Amino acid sequence: MSDNPETTVDFGFRSVRRAEKAGLVRAVFDSVAPNYDRMNDLMSLGVHRVWKQVFVSDLRPSAGDTLLDLAGGTGDITFGWLRRGGGPVILSDINLSMLSVGRERAIERGFIGDLSLLVANAEQLPLPDRCVDRVSIAFGLRNCTDKSAVLREARRVLRPGGRFLCLEFSRVTVAALAPVYDAWSFRVLPQLGWIVAKDADSYQYLAESIRTFPDQQTLAGMMRDAGLGRVTVRNLSGGIAAIHAGWRL
Repeated sequence: MSDNPETTVDFGFRSVRRAEKAGLVRAVFDSVAPNYDRMNDLMSLGVHRVWKQVFVSDLRPSAGDTLLDLAGGTGDITFGWLRRGGGPVILSDINLSMLSVGRERAIERGFIGDLSLLVANAEQLPLPDRCVDRVSIAFGLRNCTDKSAVLREARRVLRPGGRFLCLEFSRVTVAALAPVYDAWSFRVLPQLGWIVAKDADSYQYLAESIRTFPDQQTLAGMMRDAGLGRVTVRNLSGGIAAIHAGWRL
């Protein structure tokens, strides 16, 4: 992707200047941060919790391994890793509002001594090469401006033998689900956003961002292009979400 700030990129169904997208995404998550977990329950009817449990299991937490949780926000993946005996975590997010919620939740759960917080753009991580054993990103990659840059950075910071995993909304693979899913995404979600958070526009963007995100095979190809090997795809709930995994060999 060109790094020219005047080129256009997607922001939901809109095209915006590349230089504008990060600020627009930041504004969305500033708005939704206080109600983010509640809205995730409403948006997915609670199923996101099951997906995240599967995702954490696939991370294979180990006390001897370090996790970098990109776009970690309110900390669900970080806390799941730590509860299952995983080693130290770097909880990272570009959005301070989301990370602040994650910090408060970590304190409440007694995890604050097991993690460090990092406000950073996943496209340009202020971390040395080969410094972590796992990199995770859950429901965050679709909001990044340069997704390929995120994948390259993930590989860069992984130690050889380390693993990258991405949990993200994807393409529905069951035809009968598609019209129901579309109605839920574009009619119900914005209304829920208004009722719960007085913000329909942010949830309209979140629904649109899912539709403009690369499908399963396209993302798998992007991971290979970034230098990750043995890439696998695991569909969840008929492709509504998917787990992509790859190794730094």
